[in-house]
Amino acid sequence: MKAIITAAGLGTRFAPVTRVVPKEMLPIGSRPALELLVEEARSAGVDGITIVISPEKELIRAYFADEKDIGFVYQNEQLGLGHAVLQAHIDDDVLVMLGDAIVTGCSAAAEMADVRRRTGAAAVVGLERVPRERVSRYGIARCGAIDERARTVEILDLVEKPPVEEAPSDLAVAGRYILPKGIFDLLAVQKPGRKGEIQLTDSIASMAREGGVLGYVYPGRRLDIGNPDGYYEALTAMRSGR
Repeated sequence: MKAIITAAGLGTRFAPVTRVVPKEMLPIGSRPALELLVEEARSAGVDGITIVISPEKELIRAYFADEKDIGFVYQNEQLGLGHAVLQAHIDDDVLVMLGDAIVTGCSAAAEMADVRRRTGAAAVVGLERVPRERVSRYGIARCGAIDERARTVEILDLVEKPPVEEAPSDLAVAGRYILPKGIFDLLAVQKPGRKGEIQLTDSIASMAREGGVLGYVYPGRRLDIGNPDGYYEALTAMRSGR
């Protein structure tokens, strides 16, 4: 399995500092956030990491220049997460991680890799519970069988940013995915969704409707460092060890 970390977003929620410093390179302690993600990917046993960047983010490439297991591809247009992942087309199963999603309290990627080994699932999608009134901000899982002890759920479908009254659950996709290499074939023919973007959740939903996709409600906290409030939470959580 290889890893793809998406880091091509423009960081508009954190402007103006992101005009110079990519949001993924903002420090958490003495190291950039992206370095924490690279460490998490390695903890899952991947044998190579591809970071998806935009042409404006050469600072990322320069920082990791000496890392022999890290390569780079470019997303030249902001056409959605699915489009970003497709730029890194790899002939292998992949761990996909969002570059602005830090998880504290556990190594989510490593735990998801263990779930996949134990269950033989085709794919494992990281999930978190969110307040019902916020479900319209996320991809939400429609669930089948639930194993509370193992923290796993069968995913029957994924609904991208549903209205509150139509959300099938309060389990939201949370920045980590382990996917078979067939995901690239699905993304290649995926029709654009909202805002003309190619959504990764749409292709995973197609896979889920065929069976074999598990959700894992990991015990840590996902923090969105792409905005000042989330970044402050990440700093606080890392300092307190939570």
